[in-house]
Amino acid sequence: MKKITLGLLPKVIIAIILGIGASYILPLPAIRVFITFNSIFGNFLGFVIPLIILGLVAPGIADLGKSAGKLLAITALIAYGSTVISGSFSFFTTKWSLPLLMEQNETIASFEELASKSVSHFFTIDMPPIMSVTSALIFAFVIGLGVSALSADSIKKVLSEFRDLVTLIIVKAIIPILPLYIFGIFLKIAAEGQASMIMGLFFKVIIVIFAMHIILLLVQFTIAGIVANRNPIKSLLNMMPAYMTALGTQSSAATIPVTLDRAKKNGVDPELADFVIPLCATIHLSGSMLKIVSCAFAIMWMMNMPYTTEMFLGFIFMLAITMVAAPGVPGGAIMAAIGVLQSLLNFNEQAIGLMIALYIAMDSFGTACNVTGDGAIALIVNKIHKKISAPNP
Repeated sequence: MKKITLGLLPKVIIAIILGIGASYILPLPAIRVFITFNSIFGNFLGFVIPLIILGLVAPGIADLGKSAGKLLAITALIAYGSTVISGSFSFFTTKWSLPLLMEQNETIASFEELASKSVSHFFTIDMPPIMSVTSALIFAFVIGLGVSALSADSIKKVLSEFRDLVTLIIVKAIIPILPLYIFGIFLKIAAEGQASMIMGLFFKVIIVIFAMHIILLLVQFTIAGIVANRNPIKSLLNMMPAYMTALGTQSSAATIPVTLDRAKKNGVDPELADFVIPLCATIHLSGSMLKIVSCAFAIMWMMNMPYTTEMFLGFIFMLAITMVAAPGVPGGAIMAAIGVLQSLLNFNEQAIGLMIALYIAMDSFGTACNVTGDGAIALIVNKIHKKISAPNP
């Protein structure tokens, strides 16, 4: 018989349903066992996050090197700009739409009423990180840029192997445990009586995010169509196989072959596509940025956490850089973003847990938006390349 394997998204959905259901069956001591596990695993995440940033950002910057000159800089600038614009669009749209969908006073009152029902863990194990998130990020920039400038192949090899180690930790030790972690989160939420309110918020936020994804892709391909003098709707439809592949794989890296093929079908020079598409799979995460910003604001709104526009704009600019750390594996983007959420938006363990659950609930759509947007960037860079390489009259 053919073995049936579940992707991360179905596992998360099942974990959420089972967590809520189990809260009505399990006795309080059993619930506290899962909450204790979550506390320990949450501390482990806090320890690993600086290592993830260092292990993924440093070799990512070193790999960029000087190989593609101006085109590399242009592609990186466009990808960064697209990601920042996507995050800003997400923040202002969510900030405007969420108050129309729910009353904040009701949410605040609900949390104040439920505060006395908190279920605690039996014990926890402290795992202080070896460096702060900011230190890890700065160290990664210094090492990555230095290796790139000096062409230090031996150090680059060490960074590459360290990246493989960090990726292994994410793939083998973190991602497989996330469904159990999320089960514990929703078990605790339901045991404290918060399930219906949070699930209602999740549904409203998912609707807003999906609508923003559609608008973002239409804007990206409209701009690409104007620059490259191509039909934007036809170009977007040509990228749909890549979109659907990303929905299934939840991985930008796994979708690269399909994205490359569709970009070439849109008229992008094959050699340029071979350069731009794999690069953008690493540095262009407009869909993931849109989701993270929207989910972060929704959780801060729900938990009555203080925020300012300046705080979120700083978060968006820093997150756009940190997203380079997102590996091409399911859930990689949110793993890379946790440190920035903690340091700039002051997310605690509960907020991080809700963030992971809410983000992964739409992980496939974010990845699909990322890779489809890569096709728009490829069209723009292709047009710029033609102008740069055209002989002078």
